[in-house]
Amino acid sequence: MTLTAPVPTKPIRRTHAGRSRRERAAWGFIAPAMIAIGLFFALPVVGALLLSLTDFDIYALADLGNLRFVGAQNYERLLTNPLFWGAMRNTVWFSVLGVPLSIAASLLAAVILNDRMVKWRSIWRVMFFAPYVTTLVATAVVWRYLLHTRYGVINWALDGVGLPAVDWLGQPSTSIPAILMFVVWKIFGYNMLIFLAVLQTVPDDLYEAAKIDGAGPWGRFRHVTLPAIAPTMLLVSIISVAGFFQLFAEPYVMTQGGPAQSTVTVLYFMYEEGFKWWNLGSASAVAFVLFLCILAVTLVQLAVARRLEGGR
Repeated sequence: MTLTAPVPTKPIRRTHAGRSRRERAAWGFIAPAMIAIGLFFALPVVGALLLSLTDFDIYALADLGNLRFVGAQNYERLLTNPLFWGAMRNTVWFSVLGVPLSIAASLLAAVILNDRMVKWRSIWRVMFFAPYVTTLVATAVVWRYLLHTRYGVINWALDGVGLPAVDWLGQPSTSIPAILMFVVWKIFGYNMLIFLAVLQTVPDDLYEAAKIDGAGPWGRFRHVTLPAIAPTMLLVSIISVAGFFQLFAEPYVMTQGGPAQSTVTVLYFMYEEGFKWWNLGSASAVAFVLFLCILAVTLVQLAVARRLEGGR
């Protein structure tokens, strides 16, 4: 029996022409998406930024000869406008109260519906998710009638237990909580599905091991569930903060910014600047200030998450 030495094979060398063809093919595949992003995102953003540096208003809309470059005057005027700061305060209140409520409600629903002992889990999931896919304006109108002082179902229920009726949307002290009830009900089903997806990836062995070690339901939730869903919770919190900072349709339909401008948000203020008073340059400045606020809050959330993860 004779042994033959293996014939050495030459490494396959990728020629420059082959790499070029592959690169051209790759660029050909991504070019349509890049063109669409450039036309429908990048160019409008640049245009809005340039618009925020002008005094573009209804007169400039009629004749571009009336358009003037004002630099940062729109931003300076905006930061000294008490109406803008009132809108920012309302937006912060919506976010501070609404984000924890929506996350807590969605996480609680996800934990309950992840239990195999719960009957009709699929039906409950559909029922909880249904508000998210319904028309926002239509549901806001329905909730406005539910909260009606005289004819609303909620006040009818309060009257049934001997409590006085509440003017939910007619007084500043209850207008924000009333809108928050609607917003949390509207969006928590979406976050619930995200939490459900990640909860189903947690191995059952971890829960069994924690149970053997003597951990109760709260201990298993704290030491098994929360660490497993921490990255997802960060994602949901970032999405929720961005969503609450961009509230517009809810106060627009339910209260028109009232009473006493207690529900005017930054986006609502931007809408009035741009389409009620036709100060489009000022409205563009509001948009970029709002973007910077959302970016700053997101960076703070990421920094806190990294510090908490590093401290474990």
